Amino acid sequence: MDLFVQIAIIAAGIVVGIFIAYALIAYFKKIVRRTTEHGVGIKLIQLISLPFIFLIVLIAGSTLFSATKLSDQLDVDTSIIGGILYIISLSWLIINAIRGIKVYVLAKYDISTKNNLKARKIHTQLSVLERMLIAIVILIATAIILMTIPQIRKVGVSLLASAGIAGIIIGFAAQKSIALILAGFQIAVTQPIRLEDVVIVEEEWGWIEEITLTYVVVRIWDKRRLIVPITHFIEKPFQNWTRTSAEIMGTIYIYVDYGFPVEAMRQKLTAILEETPLWDRQVNVLQVTNLNEKSMELRALVSASDSPTAWDLRVYVREQLIRFLQEEYPQFLPKGRVYLENQPETRR
Repeated sequence: MDLFVQIAIIAAGIVVGIFIAYALIAYFKKIVRRTTEHGVGIKLIQLISLPFIFLIVLIAGSTLFSATKLSDQLDVDTSIIGGILYIISLSWLIINAIRGIKVYVLAKYDISTKNNLKARKIHTQLSVLERMLIAIVILIATAIILMTIPQIRKVGVSLLASAGIAGIIIGFAAQKSIALILAGFQIAVTQPIRLEDVVIVEEEWGWIEEITLTYVVVRIWDKRRLIVPITHFIEKPFQNWTRTSAEIMGTIYIYVDYGFPVEAMRQKLTAILEETPLWDRQVNVLQVTNLNEKSMELRALVSASDSPTAWDLRVYVREQLIRFLQEEYPQFLPKGRVYLENQPETRR
């Protein structure tokens, strides 16, 4: 068979394969539009479309390549190249399918709502699991590709005799990496932290923005990013303000003179909280918590639905209480007192 005819047949087969692949994708999209909502199924199909088309084209091309005997006229081993391309296409398809499944599942759990504890739990588990599965797929695919190359396979066989020593060396060299991966798996299962948890780490207050296999990104309140090794959350203590719920209490301290009527400020605190939507109507307490030689310490304890709201509420209540003290009872602002004993009259 003429070389030009062989190439034309292979090219025609590839075109037909592309046409079939696009027809199948269009058919699946039509089915998905009837059975799913919010376009999540369409997004899943879009993720796997390109690797699926590549795989169909590869099947069509390799089949016709063997049928036309074109491989016999080339000096290279086309079976090795074909095997590598098959492994790459299948790995690509599996990775995109993992990502698509994650998107499909997470669409049912909205993390932007206030009561999002379960959603954050699912998001955290799937994010860590996705990265682990993708890493495993890439590792297996790379190993299979290397084993399909005869030269590398021969080297591998010759190294089996020293595999024990090599394993020990690799184990010592990779113990840090293995510890990080195991810590990531442990966090995915036990979940001491979740995405969008409010935490205090290294004396910094922020939200868990991203959890990878080796590190965690904390979005600090002033827009900085703190990168923390994932083992930190297994080995060291930290504060998680949203471990079981987002609700939190905040404190405001006011210092007044001893003659101040505490009950008046207690009533004012209630009036302030009643008029602001920042308060969740759960906790409203004003107590005298400390005394010293100059003033009384009053502590207002209030609650809010989450930590950012609690911060705004504390600031607002503090401003209003100080204004109340300045306008209604300025004579009871903290004072410094000096007592002078009567001095004897000076002799003339």
